[in-house]
Amino acid sequence: MSDSEHYDPLTPRRPRNADTQERRMPRGVVIRLFAYLVAGHVVAGFLYLLFTVAGKG
Repeated sequence: MSDSEHYDPLTPRRPRNADTQERRMPRGVVIRLFAYLVAGHVVAGFLYLLFTVAGKG
């Protein structure tokens, strides 16, 4: 008997200490997410300032 007869592709074996890609997001995605959040808040703040100044005039 070989191990391929008992192989289950839905539950593959992996070491317990292995750091998989599923646990960590790539660094580029984190940087992009942070940049979009900062840029979004800057745009929202600018729009808020525009409406505040226009509402007083």
